[in-house]
Amino acid sequence: MRYVTHGAGGPPSVLTIADGPRPTIGAGEVLIEVAYAGVNRPDIAQRAGQYPPPPGASPVLGLEVAGRVVEAAPDVAWPAVGDVVCALTPGGGYAEYCRAPASSCLPIPRGLTTREAASLPENYFTVWTNVFDRGRLARGETLLVHGGSSGIGVAAIQLARALGSRVLTTVGTEAKAAFVASLGAEPIVYRGQDWEAAVGRLMEGAGVDVVLDMVGGDYVEKNLRVLGDCGRLVQIAFMQGSRVTVDLRLVMTKRLTITGSTLRPRTVDEKGAIAAALRERVWPLFERGAVRPVIHAERPLERAAEAHEILESSQHIGKIVLAVAPDGAA
Repeated sequence: MRYVTHGAGGPPSVLTIADGPRPTIGAGEVLIEVAYAGVNRPDIAQRAGQYPPPPGASPVLGLEVAGRVVEAAPDVAWPAVGDVVCALTPGGGYAEYCRAPASSCLPIPRGLTTREAASLPENYFTVWTNVFDRGRLARGETLLVHGGSSGIGVAAIQLARALGSRVLTTVGTEAKAAFVASLGAEPIVYRGQDWEAAVGRLMEGAGVDVVLDMVGGDYVEKNLRVLGDCGRLVQIAFMQGSRVTVDLRLVMTKRLTITGSTLRPRTVDEKGAIAAALRERVWPLFERGAVRPVIHAERPLERAAEAHEILESSQHIGKIVLAVAPDGAA
């Protein structure tokens, strides 16, 4: 099969096409002929040598795919050979064939294309387990999302709004502000103003209930300050650094919770439980149009470097996908 290799790692230019054997599946797994693969920030970190795959995972980049199942282990009841699915994978998505745990596969939501479905797993698995499981966001509460125009941000905004929460979000430009406002969020353009003060004005002095943060650095203490009593800070990345200094009196006096997680090292059973929750609670929202995929750009597999450059520029709104074999899936 053809796949994208990043060699010893480095800038986007290290991404090239190579040839190698198809993956061999084990118990509980399926082999997917990939039509489209999603592009995510962990791919960039792995390409740069900063995020090694967990033991047993493919060294090939790519954490989400959509395509047709061409092989299934004997103990797999679903999906069956011939089914078209999207899947969260532990790696290997930038390739013509990718193995995935059957429990991490999901059907394509009715009304969506395979291309659109490839943009869903990484973001929606991440948002569900962090915002709703760990952050315990409830109907009527307020969520602050940093980076609202990112793939994660767009998913978090739409899902929180569909499930009855108010959403504030920080973005970098007026164009991005207009887009997230169209999704039902209240945008704060952080360039040229103090986003912490802007949150205070929008909340009229009250605190938000949950913060979803991918920035880290000096955002962490500000997040603690904008949270209300019993608020929850959910940290899922540290684009500005993970070593921070904070005043823990804020945690004590407001009874705050600081939590977070990474998705890739979670067990197959844990990811399967998230997939089951998405199928029950979130996939129906796609099917009735309450939540929709947002794809900023598509590039063929051979131009994976361009896809990474777009993502690193932070000029995108929504997701970027790689077309691997788009004619191979219905």
